[in-house]
Amino acid sequence: MESANQLVSVGTFQVLKLPLGFIRVLEWLFAIFAFATCGGYSGQLRVSVDCQLDKASSNLSIGIDFAYPFRLHQVSFEAPLCDGRRRESLFLIGDYSSSAEFFVTIAVFAFLYSLMATIVYIFFQNKYRENNRGPLIDFIVTVVFAFMWLVSSSAWAQALSDVKVATDPDEVQELISACKVMTNKCGSVQGPRWSGLNTSVVFGFLNFVLWAGNIWFVFKETGWHKGGPARYAGAPPEKQAATFSQQQPYNQGSFDQSGGYSGQGDREQASEYSPVGEPTSYSNQM
Repeated sequence: MESANQLVSVGTFQVLKLPLGFIRVLEWLFAIFAFATCGGYSGQLRVSVDCQLDKASSNLSIGIDFAYPFRLHQVSFEAPLCDGRRRESLFLIGDYSSSAEFFVTIAVFAFLYSLMATIVYIFFQNKYRENNRGPLIDFIVTVVFAFMWLVSSSAWAQALSDVKVATDPDEVQELISACKVMTNKCGSVQGPRWSGLNTSVVFGFLNFVLWAGNIWFVFKETGWHKGGPARYAGAPPEKQAATFSQQQPYNQGSFDQSGGYSGQGDREQASEYSPVGEPTSYSNQM
């Protein structure tokens, strides 16, 4: 307990009030919502098959369940053939697992990195700024995640659109042989609810906005943004002095603006007199 209290006392929680730390907290919160709404989804649709010539074979509530990662071609269901008690086994069409898993993977890694970065900001601020290595790595990773969020969210949005088409009850009815017979009646009983998956797409693009916007605040911490001051601050004193003398040249034998004499003028004036204070040209005058 004492070690925990010491760790809290050492941490600089003021960084959470700055845009850099505050946005990091939002990033890992939004990443949780993104992969939770997508990875935890399960839906169901129901269709009915009414056999007009064989009422006993009718099934007015055929339930079809599907879930993440949306390998619909592995989702099976049974439908009556309206020919005695015979039934057929059918599968949905499509495999959208790659886009869904890619989206969830980016969300999980973004959550882990933003959480780790927040901890570093709070408890290891000195190590983070040492040799400018921490801000540079943070900047590169932030740019990569911003790009990956854009790609994964766009891919998942397109895949979700295809999932909606593949699980549309009207589309599923076309797979059932009995529904192709004009005398039989097929209909939609219940369609899937898409609010959770729609929310995941929204959070995906919100994460892109957060990570893209945070690029500027991370960039301000790097030496690239602080190029001039950081260059002189990291140079040795001799190099700083040489640079300063090159930028501000002066002439030792010139007058200053206040009217005082320079060092060279004083030496010329003193050379007109002898060491004992008498004029050097006295013997010539005699």
